[in-house]
Amino acid sequence: MIVLLLLLALGAPQGKPLSGAELDQKTYEIASLLRCPVCQGMSVADSPSTVALDMKAHVREMLSRGYTQEQILGYFEQSYGQFVLLKPKFRGVNTLVWILPILVLLGGAAVVIATARRLESPPAAESQPPTADPYISRVRDLVEKE
Repeated sequence: MIVLLLLLALGAPQGKPLSGAELDQKTYEIASLLRCPVCQGMSVADSPSTVALDMKAHVREMLSRGYTQEQILGYFEQSYGQFVLLKPKFRGVNTLVWILPILVLLGGAAVVIATARRLESPPAAESQPPTADPYISRVRDLVEKE
C-alpha cells in the first residue's frame, strides 16, 4: 500500500537505491532539511518525537528504494505543506520573507545617511536680521554706538 502511494505521489524512483553508511548519511542530510511538525523549530534529524522518528524512517525507506532528495522533499511538501521545509523556497509569499528584511535595512540606512547629512551641513546664515520691530532697531543702534 505504501509503495503504491509513493508511486502515485512521486512517480518512479529517479536515483539509485542506497544502503549502508551512505544510506545513513543521506538520511541524516535529508532529515536535517525537514522541520518536525511537533517540535518547535527542530529538524526531523534532531527531534526525539515519535512523528519525527517515523518521518526519518520514511526518508530512509524512500532512499533505499532509489528516490532522490528532490522527490523526497517534494513528497513531504505535498503531505505537510511548505512549513515542513526548514529552508523555504524562493517563490510566492516566501519571496517577501527573504526580501523584506533587506529592504527595511536599506531604508533604515537611507534615513540614517540623510539625517547625518542634514546635521552635518551648517544652517543657512542670515545676512541681515529682520528690523521690522522698532524696539530691536533702537537697541541695535545703541549697542553699535558704544
